[in-house]
Amino acid sequence: MEAKAARVPLFDIYRTFFWIGLFSFGGGLLPWIQREVVSVRKWLTDEEFFPAVALSQVLPGVNSTNVAVYVGQHVRGALGSTVALAGILTGPFAMVLIAAVSYKVVLGVPAIQAAAAGVAAGAIGMLLRTGVSAVQAAGYKPAPVLIMATTFALIGIFHFSLVTVVIVMTPISVLCAWPRGKRDA
Repeated sequence: MEAKAARVPLFDIYRTFFWIGLFSFGGGLLPWIQREVVSVRKWLTDEEFFPAVALSQVLPGVNSTNVAVYVGQHVRGALGSTVALAGILTGPFAMVLIAAVSYKVVLGVPAIQAAAAGVAAGAIGMLLRTGVSAVQAAGYKPAPVLIMATTFALIGIFHFSLVTVVIVMTPISVLCAWPRGKRDA
């Protein structure tokens, strides 16, 4: 492992994970990472890579960043994992900053304001449809419908904290759904 680690320059680790991160829209990066580090660059074998995938799925955080840390650690130790993590996060971070800065400028354009209002109306419609689907899936039973309506009112109308409402409503919801013998079986 050490002989292989010495051959991988830190800049190559950064550049590889930078490009992966920069073009990562919607996830699905693990196959791309595998292609780059196993097939193209041969930094790891499949036998070394797949434990990274398994580990990344049981650890908290985003799978692709967990795998980047693993690969960097495997090929260059702690410094390699730091460089790989920085690489995979730098591109998306810069894109978000650019989007945030340009958002205020672009939002001043009347056509963009109208489009944003249309998108917001569409999002509200989708949320309402999701709520209707949830009520239908609950079978119009009183307890689930009451819990959904109460949650909606507390958050949407009375502006209670989402975390507080979830902490209070979750045990109530579980108690209402808990099987009570043969009747509910």
